Amino acid sequence: MQATAHQPLNPQVIGQAETALGALLGPILTEAGCTFQQWVILVLITAGGPAVGRAQLVARVIDARKFAAADVEATMAKLTADGLLSSGPGTVGLTGAGQDLHRRVRARINEVTSGLFDFPAEDLATAGRVLAIITDRANAFLASQATA
Repeated sequence: MQATAHQPLNPQVIGQAETALGALLGPILTEAGCTFQQWVILVLITAGGPAVGRAQLVARVIDARKFAAADVEATMAKLTADGLLSSGPGTVGLTGAGQDLHRRVRARINEVTSGLFDFPAEDLATAGRVLAIITDRANAFLASQATA
């Protein structure tokens, strides 16, 4: 049996994977009535605990997805108006409806992608480390350009 040749990891391969995964995610979010930016905020709040610092959340969203701060704030205001996000003094958290939306979308994503990441744990760990290093280097470059 002949092995299929694959390109080494490069921006094109990463971009194609991101595009393919985005094409899977898009209809799931549309079905749930959720935008990508809203989904990012829901995920980061869920990862941070029941309530997270508002300023820290905005910074995390900007760092993770490079959205403009004003867009993040507007999206958080929409989530709040829709009853999915609650605000306290300097904190934000998901309401019960927000938690339910996150659970439903996450379950659907898991269902659709269940076979995509069926690799040995060692391979997934290596891929994760490489992508994290690439992300760190790209962020460092962007930071150096902002201060130049």
